Amino acid sequence: MAEVMRPRPVASGSLERSKGKNSRGQSGRQATSRDGTAEQNDSDLAVRMVPELTQLIASGNTVTVTQALDMAQQLSRTDASRPIMCDSPQLVANLMKLAGKSDVEADVVSKAMAVVYDISKEDQGLVHIRQCHGIATLVRHLSSNTEMLMFLAISTLHNMLQNLEYSKGDIRLAGGIQRFVSLLHHSNVKVICMAIDCLYLICYSHPESKLLVLSANGPIEIVRILRTHSYEKLLWATSRLGKVLSVCPSNKPAMVDAGAMQAFSIHLEHKSQRFVQNVLWAMRNLSDQATTLPGMGDLLHSLIDLLASEDATTVTCAAGILSNLTCNNEQNKVTVCREGGIEALIRTCAQAGDHDDITEPAVCALRHLTNRHLEAEVAQNAVRHHHGVRVLVRLLDPPSKWPLIKAVLGLLRNLALCPANHTAVRECGGVHRLVELLIAARKDIDACNARGTSSFVDGVHMEEIVEGTTGALHILARDVQNRTILQNLQCVPLFVQLLYFDVENIQRVASGVLYELAQSKDSAIVMEKAGATSPLTELLHSRNEAIATYSAAILLKLSEDKTGDYKKRLSVELSNSLFRAEAHWSAPSDVANFADLGDGMSSVGGSVISSRAGASSMASSNYGYGGQRRGVRRGPGHGNQQAAIAESALEEIPPDMLELLDDPALIEAAMANAGQHGDDSEGMGSSAWQDTDL
Repeated sequence: MAEVMRPRPVASGSLERSKGKNSRGQSGRQATSRDGTAEQNDSDLAVRMVPELTQLIASGNTVTVTQALDMAQQLSRTDASRPIMCDSPQLVANLMKLAGKSDVEADVVSKAMAVVYDISKEDQGLVHIRQCHGIATLVRHLSSNTEMLMFLAISTLHNMLQNLEYSKGDIRLAGGIQRFVSLLHHSNVKVICMAIDCLYLICYSHPESKLLVLSANGPIEIVRILRTHSYEKLLWATSRLGKVLSVCPSNKPAMVDAGAMQAFSIHLEHKSQRFVQNVLWAMRNLSDQATTLPGMGDLLHSLIDLLASEDATTVTCAAGILSNLTCNNEQNKVTVCREGGIEALIRTCAQAGDHDDITEPAVCALRHLTNRHLEAEVAQNAVRHHHGVRVLVRLLDPPSKWPLIKAVLGLLRNLALCPANHTAVRECGGVHRLVELLIAARKDIDACNARGTSSFVDGVHMEEIVEGTTGALHILARDVQNRTILQNLQCVPLFVQLLYFDVENIQRVASGVLYELAQSKDSAIVMEKAGATSPLTELLHSRNEAIATYSAAILLKLSEDKTGDYKKRLSVELSNSLFRAEAHWSAPSDVANFADLGDGMSSVGGSVISSRAGASSMASSNYGYGGQRRGVRRGPGHGNQQAAIAESALEEIPPDMLELLDDPALIEAAMANAGQHGDDSEGMGSSAWQDTDL
């Protein structure tokens, strides 16, 4: 007989646990069932009650209205019945009408507003509130003396700004911005926090709203809150609003004047990372307006320390602020240099990898630090001592984008002013790389001209790259070995062709590098064969005194082995250009003024560049960038005409004048003044960050 299978005994404890599990499972299902039933009951009740409540609220009887509002409030607090109420536009309209009455008891109005606030939690409810013109009523209650009424009004408006985009215009027209600003003086920190957030929501990406905040003295209130409050949520909300306002051209100077930079800086060591990041973004946006503020030493020290942060956003902002604060400010430059800023910025460039948003402002800061202050030469040497030259030359290679390359070119130009850096740049392959960039930029320009398109790439005109590379090579060419490299690379014809560019800055740097190359007899011969004499003779009459000086110096070099008749004609040309009458034009008082542009590559009028959005802020010319056109372009026969005029005027020139012009010492003295400035157009070359909620 087969054995009967017996069930395995179960321990009593396991049985109890099993029963418990079954009991809890049954209880959970029962609870869910009860919740579902309750929700259905609430929904059914709302369906039956909403029509009746709509009539009772409009009855006008105080007792009836109060009871109806109590019932409506009970319904509006439940998730099941609230959507049913929001589906009744008439109920919402009656509630807003009641809330807007001035002859009704404050308690009744507050009850109505409480229901309205609950309804504003639903999108459909927001739509009906707006459609019945309830926004004006809500804004008016922001000035109510009844604390609860005011709080319910701002809470409802906050919901509306968060969830109903097209309500912002109505709130603005109803005077909401001014009312929100007035609430920043409130004693309740939560009210202030909500008012700040409402201002942020309504101002985000809306310039007109930002101007309304300014007219209501919003920047002053923001600074006051930053100085007097410690509630983290309020500080974070305030910094977020400050970041949005800091990109407004009108609010920016007002915030700086109100002390925003100092108020933000006291929170740089706050433990809340989200707050500190907003602070840094706002300071970055404001910093281009703060270049003349005194007493920035402590802030600069903190920013240098922040460059060592592992957070990319922190480093990006710190580098950007340092770049702007060292723009055209000698004291800040000296302070950063003495606080170890050179080493920190080089380390930042080396560690940034392909993060151009970090490297570009760091390089711009270094460009400022290496020019136009008492310790500039010390800074130029410090870059080399901290192995920065190799880092910078490497940044000229891909994947660096043109804005970064442009900044590096300006920095290398400054470093080249220190003769000790010439060897370092050459040994790192910098001369070869500069020539490669120059050729590539020139080809891009030619291709764009052939297509009839602009040579504008990543916010940089290729003409700026031509100017930057040639300008750096001009200074580096003072070194004989660098001149040899340029000659071996057959660059002389390329520089001669640059003389034909109808842009003063390019003509200036091209004639400058040709002057250096003309020191070599072999290069001078190549120069003549490339046709340099004709454009140089024309440029003797340039209104830019530096160009005229360089051209005269080169022509004198080229004429050293020429006949006496040639030298006489050249002397007449030099006389006409160097001693022209004031009736024709007004020359600069100082030959060196041609380079007095700020701290960068092209003239920007000495102003700081401050808005990014992905485009260059360089001043426009016919080429769309900083170089200025030369006025009148002369025809091909102009050189011959000038030669004829020279011969006819030769007899009128005093003999002592001819002797003076035949003496190259005159030109050499002028050249000593014309080439001493580095890359001077100070500024980020990029703009303040746009409205961004990070």
